[in-house]
Amino acid sequence: MISKTQEAAMLMSSLSIYKGIIKRTVPGAYYRLLCAVDAPVHDFLRAWGEFVALLSDRGYADSLAKCLTEAALFDENAFSRMCAAGKADELKKLTVDAVNRDISAINKISRIRPIDIISDYVNKASLGSVALSLPKWEVGEPVEQFRNEEKAASLLADYYKHHGCGMFARYRAFIWRGGSIEPVVFPDTVSLSELKGYEYQRKQVVDNTTAFINGVTCNNCLLYGDRGTGKSSTVKAILNSYYKDGLRMVEMPKDRLGEFPILVDKIAGLPLKFIIFIDDLSFSGEDKSYAQLKAVLEGGLAARPDNTLIYATSNRRHLIKESFSDRDGDDLHRNDSMQETLSLSDRFGLSINFGKPDKNEYLKIVFSLADDINDEEYEKRLAASAEKWALERGGRSPRCARQFIAAVKAGLIKID
Repeated sequence: MISKTQEAAMLMSSLSIYKGIIKRTVPGAYYRLLCAVDAPVHDFLRAWGEFVALLSDRGYADSLAKCLTEAALFDENAFSRMCAAGKADELKKLTVDAVNRDISAINKISRIRPIDIISDYVNKASLGSVALSLPKWEVGEPVEQFRNEEKAASLLADYYKHHGCGMFARYRAFIWRGGSIEPVVFPDTVSLSELKGYEYQRKQVVDNTTAFINGVTCNNCLLYGDRGTGKSSTVKAILNSYYKDGLRMVEMPKDRLGEFPILVDKIAGLPLKFIIFIDDLSFSGEDKSYAQLKAVLEGGLAARPDNTLIYATSNRRHLIKESFSDRDGDDLHRNDSMQETLSLSDRFGLSINFGKPDKNEYLKIVFSLADDINDEEYEKRLAASAEKWALERGGRSPRCARQFIAAVKAGLIKID
């Protein structure tokens, strides 16, 4: 008769649709521990220690069940891809049966307790007192979609339909690198409430984004203006505000714009909305890659899919650097050349200016960031110090205001 641990190892070995979870770090270590129930004592103890270390490192020490079922929830497989593409009705009976069987197996595997594994270890007599001192995890509860096995498959299908599958369900921010989409594990967590000033400009971006999420007509967006005014932060804050509504963001380097059709091919069929983010966009007069962006925005043979929008930031309104010599050159069709350079920014349906704040706007941002203004005299001293700080750093901006308040709170500046 096989033990609980041996049965769990066999169940994990026989996973089909969700077999990918064994390739995940923690479930893989758990599988090796289950298989080590027949191994020599040192191999068994090594497998135990490695699993506990990984389980603790990933924050699952109090819930093995959550660890395993969450790995399954975010797994990309034949079932999750079909459901994400809205084709759940086309699934074959074999696939559905395999999914239901895997769900039951994963739940059963998750319920194995540390004491069960120790009791089932074939060489437990040789463990001696070490068995009592082994660190023991908690089983905990599975993720919501796995708690009712009869409804689990349909709950998973619904989840994939609305959240996508694989890394797109697990992460919100991505970067285009080496011809593939790679997740950003620790994205900037800036929120809209943290950004001060420029309420009118940010409202335009928010309104355009919510229209995009709701399937209403919207525009590619260019955020331009002075440095430090919060253009990039606004785009990142938009993602953090709306990722729960199915919004995702892929940052694309300017020098990879020619690969835009490849990128959109990878996301066009997903049930999510994607903002392609191009940060700090500008071109020199000799840089002809701006023609690639023009084709992407409007006019190219490969159309931008409905679930994709482009947001770009730049310190320049017209994106292409131009000198007086360009205007006075020997080009016989100078006006045509100028129109060529100006046409790029015109292809963004929405262009929003983040200009440098004047003194009053700058101080308003400073005061909104400070949370300990005691009286009018303190406010005057704070304003004087903030102005001095800005002048020493080449001008006023929200970034300058944030850096000033950070220095005040750190005690680097005394407001006497």
